[in-house]
Amino acid sequence: MRKRIFTLSYGLILLASGCAMKNKSNDNLLPDSANFKQVVAGKPVELYVLKNSAGMCAAITNYGGRLVSLLVPDKKKDLTNVVVGFDSLSGYINSAEPYFGATIGRYGNRIARGNFSLEGKEYQLSVNNGPNTLHGGKAGFQYKVWDAVKQGDSVLTLTYRSVNGEQGFPGNLQASVTYTLTSDNRLKLDYRAVTDQTTVLNLTNHAFFNLNGEGSGTINHHLLRINASRYTPVDATLIPTGQLEPVKDTPFDFSTPVTIGERVDIKNEQLRFGKGYDHNYVLNASGLDVLAAEVEGEKTGIVMRVYTTEPGLQFYGGNFMQGKNKLRKGMDDFRTAFCLETQHFPDSPNQPTFPTTILKPGQVYESHSVYAFTSKIK
Repeated sequence: MRKRIFTLSYGLILLASGCAMKNKSNDNLLPDSANFKQVVAGKPVELYVLKNSAGMCAAITNYGGRLVSLLVPDKKKDLTNVVVGFDSLSGYINSAEPYFGATIGRYGNRIARGNFSLEGKEYQLSVNNGPNTLHGGKAGFQYKVWDAVKQGDSVLTLTYRSVNGEQGFPGNLQASVTYTLTSDNRLKLDYRAVTDQTTVLNLTNHAFFNLNGEGSGTINHHLLRINASRYTPVDATLIPTGQLEPVKDTPFDFSTPVTIGERVDIKNEQLRFGKGYDHNYVLNASGLDVLAAEVEGEKTGIVMRVYTTEPGLQFYGGNFMQGKNKLRKGMDDFRTAFCLETQHFPDSPNQPTFPTTILKPGQVYESHSVYAFTSKIK
C-alpha cells in the first residue's frame, strides 16, 4: 500500500543563467556555506546549494532538513529571497523559534496531550507545547542531522532513521526528503518513509515566507486565497474539536483573495485562541494539478501558488514571532512571515473521522507538494 502526501515546487521565471549570488545592490542573497560547516552530534553539517539552468537557486542544510534560502525574481526581475532564516548554523541551533525552514516529523502539528492509542496500546509522547505535543516533540526532526547525497546541480536527498521509541513514537522509521530543482523552475520536496512497526506519521516543511523579501516588514498586506470551504476549529490549546466548520461568513474565508491582515484582529474566539491565524484548512481537492493556495506580495509582485497531495493546509500568520531572533535581515518580529504547511489534519491519531495518518509495515508513505512562483508586472 502506498500513501501519497507531499512535494513542494516553485515555478519561477528567471532571466539570469546559473545561480545568481548577488542582486544589483551588491547584497549577498545566499549565506556563506562556511558558516554552516560544523559537526553536530558527531555528524557533519553542510549548506547545499541547488541550481538549474534558468537561474533559480535554493540553499538547504542537512541540519533539520531545512530550506534556508530561496531566490525568486520580482516584478523588476531582481532576485528576492522569500524565505526567512539565519545566515549561519549557529542561528538555527540557538534560535528561540526552532522550526525555521525545517522538515517536521514525526508528526507535523499537534497531538492532544501527547497521547494516542494504536492497535490497543497507549503511547505517550514528549510534550512541548502546553499540554500537547507539537511537531514531533521536544527533539523532533528539526534538530536531527540528516544524511545527504547530492546528485548533480539540482537534486539533494536527505535521509534520517528515527529509532523505535524516539520521542515516544513506535517503530523504526526510515524517512527521506528529496529536494529537486527541475528545468522548468520547480523546487520539489518528495517525502518517503517506511516503518517496521505500526506507527503514525505526518511530515511537512515549515518554511517561513515573506514574498516582499526577508526583512521587509509585515505580511499583513499580502493577498491570500485558499481553496477550502471548511476548516478545523480548535480549542484554547489549538487542538481540533473534531468538527469541520464552513469558512463562509467568518474571518477564515479566503476562498476569494483577501489581505492577510484585513480581518485578523477582529473579535473572534478562534482568532483569540491562535492569536491570529494558526488553523488547518480542509482543502476542497488535493493533487498537484489543483490549486491549494495563492499568495501575492504587494511590494514585489511575487505570486506563490501552492499545490499538494495532502488533504489539509495549515495557515500560520506568524502570530508567535516575538522579535527574539536576529535573522539575516532584521528580527523575527510579529507577523513578518507566514507558513503554508501541507499536511494531514492535527491530532488525527485521536480523531477517527479525520483522514488516517497510520503507517504499517509493508506500506510506503509518500507525500508531494508544489510551491510555484511567478511575478506580476505592474
